[in-house]
Amino acid sequence: MDTTPESYLDLFPLEAIVYLTPDSENVLEDIDPSKVYVLGGLVDESIHKQLTLRRAREQRLCTARLPIREYMVRAPNSRNYHSETLAINQVFDVLCTFYETRSWPAALRAGVSSGKGYVLPDTADQ
Repeated sequence: MDTTPESYLDLFPLEAIVYLTPDSENVLEDIDPSKVYVLGGLVDESIHKQLTLRRAREQRLCTARLPIREYMVRAPNSRNYHSETLAINQVFDVLCTFYETRSWPAALRAGVSSGKGYVLPDTADQ
């Protein structure tokens, strides 16, 4: 991994950048090695609702979200809490696992903790 103080907007063509945000209408179906995926990082999802989506739109970037709704179900829980907002390390784990396995269920199992209120259908009753 390389790090730099430069902005991704200055390093890559806009058409190569995909900003990952849980608020996108576009579902990430596959990882394209020719694309650059930006993982945003926010601490409080309730205060900053749709901030990453607005930021991406302002920068005229393509957006996508992980296919949580497509492969997972809401698990019953006492707090009635369900969130598709993940920490950067969780998103990274999901992407790495998907890239290795080509399986969204395996990738989501690896990165989405049960504390988010979502589980794979085969584990919903556990």
